[in-house]
Amino acid sequence: MLVTSRAEVIATRRVGAFRHLTLVAADIADVAKPGQFVSAAVGGAASALVGRRTLPIANASPSGTYGGTLEVLVDSDGDAGMRWLAERRAHDEVDLIGPIGRPFPLPATAVDAIVVGVGASAACLSWLSEQLRDRGCRIDLVLGGSDDRHLVGVVEARRIVGNVSVVVPTDVQELPTQLAGAVRHLLRTGDASVVYAAGRAVHLAAVAEVAHPYGVVVQCQIDEEMPCGTGLCGSCEVPVQSKSGDRHSIRCCTEGAVLRADRVRWPLYLQDLSGISTVVTS
Repeated sequence: MLVTSRAEVIATRRVGAFRHLTLVAADIADVAKPGQFVSAAVGGAASALVGRRTLPIANASPSGTYGGTLEVLVDSDGDAGMRWLAERRAHDEVDLIGPIGRPFPLPATAVDAIVVGVGASAACLSWLSEQLRDRGCRIDLVLGGSDDRHLVGVVEARRIVGNVSVVVPTDVQELPTQLAGAVRHLLRTGDASVVYAAGRAVHLAAVAEVAHPYGVVVQCQIDEEMPCGTGLCGSCEVPVQSKSGDRHSIRCCTEGAVLRADRVRWPLYLQDLSGISTVVTS
């Protein structure tokens, strides 16, 4: 069930190209899980900005000095709405809706897992990795960014996981290919039975394709634009197919954003997003 919260910012700090915000939002924090999002209203009373921005939840603490808190990363180099959020300071308030979407499903028993994330989309992966570690899972983590400023969570991940690969290409267009290469190496040399991935569709498509021959389950958190976060606008449709082969579209914000990679029709989805299919071949 979605909860609306008038959340107070209690802390803010810079993390590379991003602004890390901690907000008091007890009703959302009490039920939030890794892989879910919040939708934030942008613009003040005197602003011309309208609409919302949907952000992955980096962490949630159900209790504490201030009550339940949420953590999010905001791209300071993003559009006007993102910049407005990045400029929030302590005691400012932000209207939030959440938690949005399905969380990452956790395995019932201990397994070997590969966890992959790119940029701000990787914000929740330390949180996810802690939960996997608590279940006895062995974890290899791959973090990517367009440059050093857009790498997220490397220090935290090494504290939790230990084995962390970092992918920063000299040409940003090569990021999907290099990310897929790092995952392929881990699949060849390890015994992973599940891959958890968070990023833009082009990165997830690359990971999904390279993992397919190995028969592992790939759970993807799709971090693309979700203008309303409630399913009403219909602007975040993802083309999918069922096990029986039936093809249809779902709304990423309500029926995603975590989906099994083998359900998504990646070439069509990438074409819908950019007009050009950019799936990386294995």
